[in-house]
Amino acid sequence: MKRIKTDICVIGGGSGGLSVAAGAVQMGASVVLLEGHKMGGDCLNYGCVPSKALLHAGHKGMDWKAAHDHVRATIATIEPHDSVERFQELGVNVITEYGSFISRSEVQAGDTIIEARRFVISTGSSPFVPPIPGLDQVPHLTNEQIFDLDDHPKHLLIIGAGPIGLEMAQAHRRLGCEVTVIEGAKALGRDDPEMAVQVLDALRAEGIKIEEEALAAEVRGDVGAIEVEVKDGRIFKGTHLLVAVGRKANIDKLDLDKADVEVTRVGIKVDAGLRSTNRKIYAIGDVAGGLQFTHVAGYHAGVIIRSMLFGLPSKAKTSHIPWATYTAPEMAQVGLTEAQAKDIHGERLEVARFDFAGNDRALATQQAKGLIKVMVVKGRPVGVSIVGPQAGEMITLWSLAMANNLKMSQIAAMIAPYPTMAEVSKRAAGAYFSPRLFDNPKVKQVVGMVQRWLP
Repeated sequence: MKRIKTDICVIGGGSGGLSVAAGAVQMGASVVLLEGHKMGGDCLNYGCVPSKALLHAGHKGMDWKAAHDHVRATIATIEPHDSVERFQELGVNVITEYGSFISRSEVQAGDTIIEARRFVISTGSSPFVPPIPGLDQVPHLTNEQIFDLDDHPKHLLIIGAGPIGLEMAQAHRRLGCEVTVIEGAKALGRDDPEMAVQVLDALRAEGIKIEEEALAAEVRGDVGAIEVEVKDGRIFKGTHLLVAVGRKANIDKLDLDKADVEVTRVGIKVDAGLRSTNRKIYAIGDVAGGLQFTHVAGYHAGVIIRSMLFGLPSKAKTSHIPWATYTAPEMAQVGLTEAQAKDIHGERLEVARFDFAGNDRALATQQAKGLIKVMVVKGRPVGVSIVGPQAGEMITLWSLAMANNLKMSQIAAMIAPYPTMAEVSKRAAGAYFSPRLFDNPKVKQVVGMVQRWLP
């Protein structure tokens, strides 16, 4: 058995772990990185990258083979950036084994024991497969297998109408499949209902069947003839089944009890600084039990590097973290939805709205269906919801504003090139000030007086 002592041991080579390893080693720390599966984690191999590549292929009207060739080529292009070789060149000691704790300060990976000053658990998450009667006996897919099908499904059944389920629904519909989405509650139930309905209407207009309040009660059959029976007795038939109901933290292999690390129902218990109940051990990204997005793992990496390398106080926040659903139209959110903002702020809340139909670039490119809503309290945004083309790009400005506590007046002062979709955000800020300027008798009185005084 070999032994290694290091400053930082990173367990998991996904987005967050790679960010920590690269940052720490380049700033002078000794780093060991453990990854027993694929470098790049879920995002590169099964999640963000292949799903967005497949969506693009569907939007472009590629055939099945060309679409999947594009998915594989996209992954292959990005792989070198996340590779073992690149991180070894940076100076990281990469061990291609899973790690498990054997004490509060030691991890074993294969035939190596690593003792570290600090550990970072960044093992991510995996698809959650619910205990639906019969599902364990029926061939089914998750996002880890859906990209490997040799031929397109004739009729794809999808359990789960969240972002993953609906993105895959639209991609496969545009690649020539019949698609039925089965959702036990409300489709896109975590998003603003006014925004979600625009996405759902668009998907249904493309021929995607979306069945809500349809809780799966039993699954039966085999590839080519699968049935999903829901609680109210309805039966949906298809040739293939995709399960997309959520994710679970990857903690099973870690032996966390040996390190005195507490876990919760959703992952590892951490404080505001992302430290676990063992102060030597941090958890970041999906495994930390919060928002499950690749960019959150990257953000967490920056938070803990400040603490681990420089001994400075650093806490993770969630109020400025955006997310997006990459259907057409796209839908994006940062901060509070309108309903959440009303619950918290009551009558202090003001909602500024702007319709994409008032944007000249949207009209010129025939993409004028969309809406932005900005939830404002005391002149500052506390949440933004966008549905429409490029929503995922436009939400970034509002994340910047909320991260830096900017006022609506500062957004209104922005100059956007004409004609661009970016003007949507500026016009939303303008919509907040319009009643104050144009419907205010005092403003008109002052302007009238000034006009009389001016030479």
